[in-house]
Amino acid sequence: MSANAQLSNRIKLAILGFGEAGQAFATGWIGAGLDADLAGFDIKTDAPATADIKRNDYQRVGVAGADSLAEAAAQATAVFSLVTADQAEAAAAAAADVLAPQTWFFDCNSCSPGTKLRNADLLQGRGIRYVDTAVMAPVHPKLHRTPLLVSGPCADEAAEMLQALDMEAKIAGPAIGTASATKMIRSVMVKGIEALTLECVLAGRRAGVDEAVIASLDASMPGWTWPDRAAYNMERATTHGRRRAAEMREVARTVEELGLPSQMSRAIVEWQQRAGDLALDLAGAGPDYATRADRINAALSEAENAAEQGGLS
Repeated sequence: MSANAQLSNRIKLAILGFGEAGQAFATGWIGAGLDADLAGFDIKTDAPATADIKRNDYQRVGVAGADSLAEAAAQATAVFSLVTADQAEAAAAAAADVLAPQTWFFDCNSCSPGTKLRNADLLQGRGIRYVDTAVMAPVHPKLHRTPLLVSGPCADEAAEMLQALDMEAKIAGPAIGTASATKMIRSVMVKGIEALTLECVLAGRRAGVDEAVIASLDASMPGWTWPDRAAYNMERATTHGRRRAAEMREVARTVEELGLPSQMSRAIVEWQQRAGDLALDLAGAGPDYATRADRINAALSEAENAAEQGGLS
């Protein structure tokens, strides 16, 4: 059955993982008037500390919040897996147990090609149509129209399905792992620049030479506008550092699967994790890099002092 034939009737989409990306996709579909039923499930509804917050997210966005993956995916035409990278295999395994044959499974998680291949083997063995899907840009502001890259044996039909869902997708090739490899290898640079920004600018502020360093970077790299770029990179790392660290662990696996050393990727993991663990809201800290760097430096010092005190107790 072609994707267009499937979409001739009202369809049901299940969103597995209702964080930033899941909410963005749902918000975009609803705003575009997509004729579909949207259901969401997130494992945070299983935890008393986060259950109410997640249910409020479902209600605010306008999707039917489910209490289980099976409930969300019942009779679904397509499932979009948008969990954290470290939960991608568990999500695929859970989906394999409940999805009907011929259901589309768009594995949008930031995982290594090896992880995607294991997920594909499991789901395809149950007759589920697996698509290696890479989200190639931040989901804001484009929401459901954020550029996607897809690969796998049914990539052509999958791209047709995504187009019918008012999404932007390009085909990477017929092999599962091609889309994810593209995303993972790109992340070495993108997330690495964020980590380098943290180390460079925070050290510059502590040494009192940040203005000279930023000016030198601007002169060496015209068009990068380093004061703005530094402020943006620091906010992205502190806001999304934990998720980025999980992704970079998969990036390191990707590099190792290719037979290369992964020290750079693993160093990026450390900085992203450290920034995310600070749980700072830099979006409200002013737009300049210096203010944001000072907030991070102060939080790092506080965390270091607390760790030392804990070691003495």
